[in-house]
Amino acid sequence: MSVRELVVLGTASQVPTRHRNHNGYMLRWDGEGIMFDPGEGTQRQMLRAGVAAHDLHRICVTHFHGDHSLGLAGVIQRINLDRVPHQVTAHYPRSGQRFFDRLRYATAYRETVELTEAPVAADGVLAAAPSYTLEARKLSHPVESYGYRLVEPDGRRMLPERLAAHGIKGPDVGRIQREGSLGGVSLTDVSEVRRGQRFAFVMDTRLCEGVHALAEGCDLLVIESTFLDEDEDLAVEHGHLTAGQAARVARDAGVRHLVLTHFSQRYTDPDEFERQARAAGFEGELTVAQDLLRVPVPKRR
Repeated sequence: MSVRELVVLGTASQVPTRHRNHNGYMLRWDGEGIMFDPGEGTQRQMLRAGVAAHDLHRICVTHFHGDHSLGLAGVIQRINLDRVPHQVTAHYPRSGQRFFDRLRYATAYRETVELTEAPVAADGVLAAAPSYTLEARKLSHPVESYGYRLVEPDGRRMLPERLAAHGIKGPDVGRIQREGSLGGVSLTDVSEVRRGQRFAFVMDTRLCEGVHALAEGCDLLVIESTFLDEDEDLAVEHGHLTAGQAARVARDAGVRHLVLTHFSQRYTDPDEFERQARAAGFEGELTVAQDLLRVPVPKRR
């Protein structure tokens, strides 16, 4: 049975707090695991959340500020210590290659795993797997930053009433799916498009074209809301979003489930992020992220 869920490992911005670890997120997508922005302490959070090194297939880093990347050294060394049997691919801004190199070889260890470096230099498709395409879009932050988006290929949903009308049943249902037609009846006559699921990960950024492109039509959007709306000037100055801005992006993009995260330590009431997001007009499912939370990708429409 396929599993598609987000495992939240950490939700703090800039510095960890007593209740929030540095950033860290793991997306389980069928048989693959994609880790986003492993901040300091991610390796311990993996243990607490039941995420093993063997679960990782890709690591996606949005940018090289410490709260989004200091955990890379530990995660990479753990992958090698546990002798993960498959290739692991790392995506990160090409402009931060020197930081990646330093983190990858921060200390001495024995390399046992094929870690493929696939730096990002421009918007576009990074990888195509059977169940998803991974894309990147540039964001607006004081250092170069990219957001990531997974898009499942569209499929087809069989329509029982149309199958019955054409007398197609039993093994012939599978045959028309495989061959595209049967006895003069085409697959399009007895099915409809089943839209693929979409996931996006948007971290440190001001409002920009990339934010909207990443969020468009997402079933699950994970997006930073470092500041509350009354501190919008600070958000713009430091290259971040407010809760209201993130919610309006999700509202306009038709997002089904919005996950707010990356909260400044200056705020003590997490419920205020939800109140401001609702006030901004977002009416879909909404989660204010907490460490070790699991968020399922919504079922297909």
